Amino acid sequence: MERNKQVQIGLLALLAILLIANLTGGGFRNWFGQSEAEKIQESAAAYNAASQSGNIPGTNENVVTVPAGPATTIQYEQPVYDYGIVDEGEIVKHNYKFKNTGNEPLVISNCKGSCGCTVPTWPKEPIPPGGEGEIKVEFNSKGKPGPQSKRVTVTANTAPTETFIEIKGEVKGKEQPAVKGQ
Repeated sequence: MERNKQVQIGLLALLAILLIANLTGGGFRNWFGQSEAEKIQESAAAYNAASQSGNIPGTNENVVTVPAGPATTIQYEQPVYDYGIVDEGEIVKHNYKFKNTGNEPLVISNCKGSCGCTVPTWPKEPIPPGGEGEIKVEFNSKGKPGPQSKRVTVTANTAPTETFIEIKGEVKGKEQPAVKGQ
């Protein structure tokens, strides 16, 4: 029983020392080796490194880097696609064809839908001058009844660096179930 009391007193003393150290502004650096400022600097360094790789550590987000180097131009065959009327829950797919109309290789660094229901897929390899490519877009109409207009932002080494394609139409909502007992 005496041993348990000694352990409890020792733990309480350790907690008191840690609390005092934290309240005096020294943080836990003396015990654990890294101050809050150093942790922030380390996080900033990781974020900067992420801008080179495209991923922000600890998140599900991408860093969009503006392409460097000579700019080119992009021309979409059909920048707006109207899918008409679909039933709620359908997945609408469309391929946006484009052409590199400039004199430099076209590099698409990112494509981002205006919401999570719109998912683009784009070519990762450079498109040579005069070359053509496709951006595939899927729109999931689940939970989206009514008129819809979703935009995809395309970031590339173009002037301007962002161009837009759009998928739009109307989603016919599911019928409401009949209320029982009436």
